[in-house]
Amino acid sequence: MSLPTRRAAVTAAAAFGLAGAGRATARRIVSLNPCLDAVLLSVADPSQVAALSHYSRQPLASSVGPAASRFPFTYESAEEVIALSPDLVLASRHSSLATRNSLKRLGVAVELFSTPDSVAESLEQVLRIADLTGHPERGRLEIARIEAALAAAAPPAASNPVRALVFQRNGLASGPHTLMDELLRRTGFRNAAVEYGAKRTTDVPLDSVLANPPDVLFSGETLPGAPTWGERVMKHPALKALGGRTRIVSFPEHLMYCGGPNLVESATRLAQARRSLA
Repeated sequence: MSLPTRRAAVTAAAAFGLAGAGRATARRIVSLNPCLDAVLLSVADPSQVAALSHYSRQPLASSVGPAASRFPFTYESAEEVIALSPDLVLASRHSSLATRNSLKRLGVAVELFSTPDSVAESLEQVLRIADLTGHPERGRLEIARIEAALAAAAPPAASNPVRALVFQRNGLASGPHTLMDELLRRTGFRNAAVEYGAKRTTDVPLDSVLANPPDVLFSGETLPGAPTWGERVMKHPALKALGGRTRIVSFPEHLMYCGGPNLVESATRLAQARRSLA
């Protein structure tokens, strides 16, 4: 574990340990967010998972894959959650505000999580959820696994960064100060979204990409059948026409949004792409 990340993890462990000192271990936990689904399954006992988010059953959005079929899921309504009698709900700031407010009024504990903008913030969330499940040691093991994957994915010290763009559906890309930007830098890439004017996660015009194409374009996968507007952007003939100037590499949608355990696969895929260019 790198020194900055280690310090963040130790600080988070101390803070969450103190916060949870008087709290009983949650026995029935509901997750309302696909990224939190993955963290929960990595540290909790299966018997503690009362339900996952409905995204867990969607092929492109699921961060847990086939494992989701073992657990119930909700569409994030307060009625569904209450029917499961949870003693803890994991929610993101993007989760339904009406549902969160209803659960709090009914006395259901809700833990709110932000979208992590760095690896350190993502690892803090792993520790926090592990603490809430009563398995802090599993959180530490998960962090060690993630750190090992990131170390293995690091480029040679003397290598030059490769210009890359992670192109999501609807033409979105993550700019500086985001988790994806840090992952690109850690695995030997330079985030081309910065050159296209992205400040955070924002729309990147296709014209900009065509005028100054990256060396690698990481493109999300598409659904079978009629594509959405965003999927048409990713499959636009103009992108394919870039030919030898840009290599287009498939990159699963859930890896574009989620940290936690997904960082292992993200780092591995990015490193494999960089090595294949060499």
